[in-house]
Amino acid sequence: MKTATITAALSPASGGVVKSINSLELVNGKVVEFVSNDAIDYVSVVDVSRIADRKALAEEIGYAKAVWTNQVQGVDMKLAQAAFEQAKQFFSTRACFQTNLYEAYNWNYEPAADRDNKHDPPSESVITLWPYDMPEFQETLGGYQAALVGLARRMTRMFALALQLPETAFDGYVETLEASMRILHYPVQTASRDDQNGIGAHTDVEHFTMITQDCDGLDALRKDGQWVKVRPVADSFVVNIADCFMRQTNDTFVNTVHRAINNSGRERYSCPFFFGFNRATVMTPIPSCVSETNPHKYPVTKAGEYYQWRAKRQKERGLGACTTKST
Repeated sequence: MKTATITAALSPASGGVVKSINSLELVNGKVVEFVSNDAIDYVSVVDVSRIADRKALAEEIGYAKAVWTNQVQGVDMKLAQAAFEQAKQFFSTRACFQTNLYEAYNWNYEPAADRDNKHDPPSESVITLWPYDMPEFQETLGGYQAALVGLARRMTRMFALALQLPETAFDGYVETLEASMRILHYPVQTASRDDQNGIGAHTDVEHFTMITQDCDGLDALRKDGQWVKVRPVADSFVVNIADCFMRQTNDTFVNTVHRAINNSGRERYSCPFFFGFNRATVMTPIPSCVSETNPHKYPVTKAGEYYQWRAKRQKERGLGACTTKST
């Protein structure tokens, strides 16, 4: 079995002071600043295959904080390759949700198909409209999703150690969980990045996201306002921190502002996996993330309440950020 690498771009502090020239208001209400639309190369790799050295690995994850690239065991990357082949076939014959710059197909997590879920499936049905004329589509995409669910559960233990918690502290939150996925197709973009984005700057909703991509196009925003290119690494995933984990860790882990601009010169495909704690999780702050000098910043809500609020906001105003000023 081929092992996978999870790729992530770190968000280090800048050594100098940079004057911001633009501000973006994100869907979650936060405002971030950036220097320019140009992006530079910067990728850091965290070797998650070193599972035996869990504490050292947790320290690396704790340092990364926002978005990084990790090496892992237990995911056959032939599953990813097969998912991309199905995506190419699907988008060559139809458009499910299409803009001028990307098209997407979404599918949900089905608890009944999760062999590690020890609870009865919820009474409400989970609906995914699978194409009737592609017999391998559901099996291929569902198989890749199942492999990533297992990996994500193992990742939560590394996060727990990074937060100075018992390794199993989050286990109860991920027996049932959120784990939807998308496949996306980006046509070649001929306009400049100043004029167009494939998907505008945004953060993800749940706890963290793992992205498989086949070529350049993903950018992440560092804390110093510099966009960085998160290039694909062979047999790898990109990991983004999402809103709910930022809120639970009181900004110890920071959500990743990212965007997609396909100026690679070729058609681009990506497959994000959105992982979150179950909807009943009360997002109280992690004790190690709160102190007298760093008081709790966010109201306590259930994860499901935040998911619903973000979904409503996105429906009202779209996914990408709004430019609020230029200086």
